[in-house]
Amino acid sequence: MSTFTAELVGTMILILFGSGVVAGVSLYKSKALGGGWMVVTYAWGLAVAMAAYIVGGVSGAHLNPALTLALATIGDFPWKDVPAYILAQVIGAFIGAVLVYFLFLPHWKGTKDPVAKLGVFATIPAISHPFSNIIAEMIGTFILVLGILALGTNELAPGLNPFLVGMLIVVIGLALGAPTGYAINPARDFGPRLAHAFLPIPGKGSSNWSYAWVPVVGPIIGGIFGALFFQQLFRGENSSLFWIFAVIIVIIFVAAQMTVKNVQED
Repeated sequence: MSTFTAELVGTMILILFGSGVVAGVSLYKSKALGGGWMVVTYAWGLAVAMAAYIVGGVSGAHLNPALTLALATIGDFPWKDVPAYILAQVIGAFIGAVLVYFLFLPHWKGTKDPVAKLGVFATIPAISHPFSNIIAEMIGTFILVLGILALGTNELAPGLNPFLVGMLIVVIGLALGAPTGYAINPARDFGPRLAHAFLPIPGKGSSNWSYAWVPVVGPIIGGIFGALFFQQLFRGENSSLFWIFAVIIVIIFVAAQMTVKNVQED
């Protein structure tokens, strides 16, 4: 199996499990209807772990453009392989979302809420405020990338790392995910959102493309800064990029504080 195929299959599995659990707790007459946030966060964590176990030996199981870009930024992954990895991740996410659509095929018509249908495929902020939403995605992905890199410095039993990364996803979801639904992965949001736009889902409503840039930009900034933070503090390698991204992030925080008074909570 090529690394391209491995990233595609791994991301497809990730979305099949992850979007599958959201469909299960959200859609009409699903036996898991109303399962709640705990079910969703644990299933997403296990989804990441299982996908990593399946394809990690082939591609390293990035399954996430933010992680791929972050590793390339600090020299841990070749830039020449980045485009193929990201393309595979987006295609895999799209296919995984299509599989979820067919898995729950009889349930879409009976689900009246178009927001619930979109939520199966893409993230939706609890309160729409772009700067705050970007911050939530930045922080979550910062912790994700920093955690993955830091775990790699520990002497672990063989095969334990993917499980621990899955548990990292669980705690990110439980502690940091509520404001936006924690995409923390551009492919996880963009691929399924694209599937939502193309699939003939009854009464589906808008795919909310006006928000789609947030779960792309936020995770990329946060992920790269997480890798630069690890490089700067853990490896002791000074980088001007670290300070550039730090300034960008401070500006975003200031912009969020200055504009939050205009937020419409309804």
